[in-house]
Amino acid sequence: MAGTGIEAFVAGLPKAELHVHHVGSASPAVVAALAARYEGRTAVPTDPEALAKYFEFTDFAHFIQVYLSVVDLIRDAEDVRSLTYGVAEELARRNVRYAELTVTPYSSVRRGIPGEAFMEAIEDARKAAEAELGLVLRWCFDIPGEAGVESAEITERLALDLRPEGLVSFGLGGPEIGVPRPQFQPYFDRARAAGLHSVPHAGEATGPETVWDALRFLGAERIGHGTSSMQDPRLVDHLGEHQIPLEVCPTSNIATRVVERIEDHPIKQMVEAGLFVTVNSDDPPMFGTDIDHEYAVAAGLLGLDEAGVAELARQAVRASFLDGAGKRALIGEIDGYLAGWPQRG
Repeated sequence: MAGTGIEAFVAGLPKAELHVHHVGSASPAVVAALAARYEGRTAVPTDPEALAKYFEFTDFAHFIQVYLSVVDLIRDAEDVRSLTYGVAEELARRNVRYAELTVTPYSSVRRGIPGEAFMEAIEDARKAAEAELGLVLRWCFDIPGEAGVESAEITERLALDLRPEGLVSFGLGGPEIGVPRPQFQPYFDRARAAGLHSVPHAGEATGPETVWDALRFLGAERIGHGTSSMQDPRLVDHLGEHQIPLEVCPTSNIATRVVERIEDHPIKQMVEAGLFVTVNSDDPPMFGTDIDHEYAVAAGLLGLDEAGVAELARQAVRASFLDGAGKRALIGEIDGYLAGWPQRG
């Protein structure tokens, strides 16, 4: 990150992140170390430099394939704990104060990690991160859509029967094409009845109808990505009227080829239409990015100065599931940072 201008402002800005994946946030060093641990039983490179090429995606389906190969490296509770704390360290390094980390427990449990051990590992890392790093972590348990209703049943059971203290929401990730959203309605209904918020991915690799399905069938309170929403004026009106937050991840959309060029990203049109936009990093090491870079990209696309970037940070806090006192405190910290920022002439 450069040392002057918006980049320097962003680097010190207190932030909340709402759309960032657990395994997808593992640093190249952590992924390479895990690959070395399981060398001969994985296609993932053991050299951190080789990972950069491994993380070059031809399309969204290829991204999912690579992502699952990294997921396969998480094979015991020790892996889960070290991965989670490592992700927390990187978030804290970027001055993220609060993050809702999307976790897919189904993937670990089906690889043989007991559900109780998985919960203990993430909770131990969460508590350590808060005590040692000043980072508040919360969990979104998501269904890997490609694994169908079996994964939904298991994810729901893990979320409700073994509910960890940090769990706040229920999601749906993975491929959208060929994965109808209505089949997951009963699981979202039960999760919502138990007090979890609904935050499915929608409209990333498919059209706006997937966003409508997330709203109608899954009771979505926020939309993960929502990139195609601008294609449907009626949907734009609905999202704007109800101020349903969109978790926008610009670099991710370019890396997975759902948007061809950064100049073509619809974030500016979203903001101009009055939509509730937040900026997030998704799977930062896999996409060669981080939350600071995403804010700088958004600032460039939206023509924002420091005050505008600070308002983007406030938007993420407002859209979060942090309690009221926590929201007020973090927004106050953002305000104080902006007020104390050196005036540049």
